[in-house]
Amino acid sequence: MSYLYILGAGTPTPTSERFGSSYVIELDNNNSKIMFDCGPAATDKLVKAGLWPTDIDYLFFTHHHFDHDIDYPCFLLCRWDQSIGEENILKVFGPPPTEKLTNDLIGENGAFAHDWRARINAKPSQYVYVNRGGTLPRMPPTIGDDEMLNSWIIPKDIKSGDLIKEADWVVETAHAEHVQPYLDSIAYKITINNFSIVFTGDTQPCQSIVTLAKDADIMVCMCWDDQESMNKMNESTGQCSAEGAAKMAEEANVKKLVLSHMGKRISTHGILENALGNAAKIYSGEMIIAEELMKISF
Repeated sequence: MSYLYILGAGTPTPTSERFGSSYVIELDNNNSKIMFDCGPAATDKLVKAGLWPTDIDYLFFTHHHFDHDIDYPCFLLCRWDQSIGEENILKVFGPPPTEKLTNDLIGENGAFAHDWRARINAKPSQYVYVNRGGTLPRMPPTIGDDEMLNSWIIPKDIKSGDLIKEADWVVETAHAEHVQPYLDSIAYKITINNFSIVFTGDTQPCQSIVTLAKDADIMVCMCWDDQESMNKMNESTGQCSAEGAAKMAEEANVKKLVLSHMGKRISTHGILENALGNAAKIYSGEMIIAEELMKISF
């Protein structure tokens, strides 16, 4: 059995139920774990879900608003710190500035270089590393590319239309209409043994995502608010309502729609039920409200 974990199902506005965006797919065939976005407290939520940072070998960013990437430095440092030097290379994909951000955080002159230098050289940290199973000398979190050997992490800027293939899965990409030209946004479709899951990231309803999600088994779509309220408050541009998500899912013939990235307002009772009622009139498939630490089997 494979699983989709909902780590973050919220927005930049924290609530007691949701904050930021992050998801993990765990495959049963080879224990691969693939993360999509790394929003607030994603590393903490990862562990609470029963997963572990060193098990994540792939990370895809939909875009670089802080509610989708603010835990990236924590995740990187935790994954490196908990390693014993035998883990797989971490491969990170996303629109610019994915490569620059990685270098700025943990590169030779990055914001957190002081941390990994101290852990490499300080005797107590060396003992902890050896006692965990590592062998000295401890290597830094070396940033490389596809041509470099002995890299700890390979970050790669990508664009919509790119294709990422691995032995057991493939990721397709498409344009997501959010806050261009200030930040690029990418939607992803991962296909594993003919089963497909789409992550829209932040977007307004658009044909590029409908095309990407055609006949998908699951679509995880942002759901900022109900459409009537978004129209009244001029918040429809670049964002998707419950009704907008339902319309895209229905047009794409998606089997299961997971409403996530839920705003504070739509998370309140009354407004939520009304929005879901409107969405159910549009979408004929199964609809799920994303809750943090939810685990969906497939």
